[in-house]
Amino acid sequence: MIKSKKMLYLALILFIASLVLNFPFPHESPYGETVASILNIPIQSVNGLQYIGIASLALLITSLYFLTKSVKKYHGRVVFLTIIIAIFAPSMIASSFQKTIATGIYAVSYERDMSNCRFDMIDATTLNGECELSFENYSRHDVQFTIEFYEKYYFEDDVRMVSLMNNNAPYVVKLKGNERKTVKIEANIDVSNRENHVEQGGSTSFNIIIKSGGEIRKL
Repeated sequence: MIKSKKMLYLALILFIASLVLNFPFPHESPYGETVASILNIPIQSVNGLQYIGIASLALLITSLYFLTKSVKKYHGRVVFLTIIIAIFAPSMIASSFQKTIATGIYAVSYERDMSNCRFDMIDATTLNGECELSFENYSRHDVQFTIEFYEKYYFEDDVRMVSLMNNNAPYVVKLKGNERKTVKIEANIDVSNRENHVEQGGSTSFNIIIKSGGEIRKL
């Protein structure tokens, strides 16, 4: 069935490289973006084009080309199976690693869709923020970490919301082994020196940073 081992090996190398760029761990963003940030490589263009996503897609398409050249038949089935693996493998591998091998904050899952914040002015200069954040510790061991909030997509004219909670940060969270927990955080924020701030509103699916010792995860 194999026509060319060299093309097959090349296809596998390019395919694995594509998976690595899209690997969603240890941060919320793909691993390729994490590496690019460390190396000060632009992640996206001014027009919003995602360089990492384009590079990953190019590697995948090239790997499929060499893969079809490396086999004698069943080209359609091979391509279909490879695309399915490319779509589901990164998240499945990351989830399996986190639930079986990972320790410390790497075993902690932040359930973004189940987390929310609410903001209301309680007087002329004070904004009250209340947040509920949902976590699950897949490890058997207790874990302690601190939380900070950040706006992933923030522009100069935007009104800050969840990042205002950092006024009283960091917040300490403790999770027991195999514990699932909703953490409630409340802060009174002095906005007297802020010209543009939220007066009332809510936010869901926001990003946070968790830290423990020298380990950091952006989720």
